[in-house]
Amino acid sequence: MASVNRPNKQQNHPLDDLIRKDRIPHIWCPGCGIGTIFASCLTAIKECVATGKNGFDLDKFVMVSGIGCSGRAAGYVKLDSFHTTHGRAIPFATGLKLANRDLNVIVFSGDGDLFAIGGNHFIHAARRNINITVICVNNLNYGMTGGQVAATTPYNAKTTTTPAGNAENPFSLPLLAYASGATYVARWTMLHTRDLTVSINEALSKKGFSFIEVLSPCPVNYGRRNKEKPLETLKLYQEKSIIKNGADPSELDIDMEKGIILGKFVDIDKPTHSEKYDKLYRIE
Repeated sequence: MASVNRPNKQQNHPLDDLIRKDRIPHIWCPGCGIGTIFASCLTAIKECVATGKNGFDLDKFVMVSGIGCSGRAAGYVKLDSFHTTHGRAIPFATGLKLANRDLNVIVFSGDGDLFAIGGNHFIHAARRNINITVICVNNLNYGMTGGQVAATTPYNAKTTTTPAGNAENPFSLPLLAYASGATYVARWTMLHTRDLTVSINEALSKKGFSFIEVLSPCPVNYGRRNKEKPLETLKLYQEKSIIKNGADPSELDIDMEKGIILGKFVDIDKPTHSEKYDKLYRIE
């Protein structure tokens, strides 16, 4: 049988120009959704630059991450990036933005980093309306450090530190962001990639403190201990998700039985920290 001559062409990934290929393969586990969320983030960045709106320039994008599985994103992106200490991604991002207001600063990190050890930093950055975008990958536990209970772990869920079930109620991240003063608040799952990409694009274009929560499976730690396989998690995301833009932030608890409300919940305009500072202290 005659052999088939196939063209020896190396296929380029559409995001190759934004990925540090020398650091691939990545560390994320099979079934984890962080890579999908990361791809949505990079796609949104490219779309912002391609449209030319708001003067977006790749040389002015900065990604900041803390410690955790999601924190590795800063090491894989071919942009100026900072992989910071645990819980301190937002203070680093705040300093970058205040020092150079022309930068487009993105914080890409996890629920443990942003809302447990870094919880107060999140609250005050939102209160001050620092002009940055925060993307939180919420996998409901501390995925990298062993699967311990987190501030987002559902009630009665099992982790390495709550083997009989979590006795505490979790944070509602969109409610916390709204109550702290964020100008843009949304929630999606890693399964809703198109909606997520549009949302990140909007958040990057929004003036003020923008926040997006993205639900993602952690099959090795959270899923295994709660007898939930990766495809079962995606099925839950598909069957239990209710897209309800403008929903009341006080009604956004994650309930896998009643349904998970997704969408854009807050989109308002108000002066940023820098604008208010200039009004009080800058002498023209």
